Amino acid sequence: MSGGHTIDELFAVIESRKGADPKSSYTAHLFERGTAKIAQKVGEEAVETVIEGMRGDKKLLTSESADLLYHLCVLWADQGVRPEEVWAELATRAKPEKK
Repeated sequence: MSGGHTIDELFAVIESRKGADPKSSYTAHLFERGTAKIAQKVGEEAVETVIEGMRGDKKLLTSESADLLYHLCVLWADQGVRPEEVWAELATRAKPEKK
């Protein structure tokens, strides 16, 4: 399973939690708290990812990276950004530079 496909599936689950009961879904709880809290969580997870990257613990880096990607997907869903838009942007950056 490709990473993009996994994130697409995760994003679909996240979107399905919009409007769900915040008491039964962490994702719904984040949506209820609003954009600022979601963005704060992305920042926290980014810092934790950097810390584990500096420590060199592959297992913890992997775990924190997953947390970061999850919270980033929540932020995308909150702001109306679709994963395919991000993939398209990345594709433009992957093209070789013209000389």
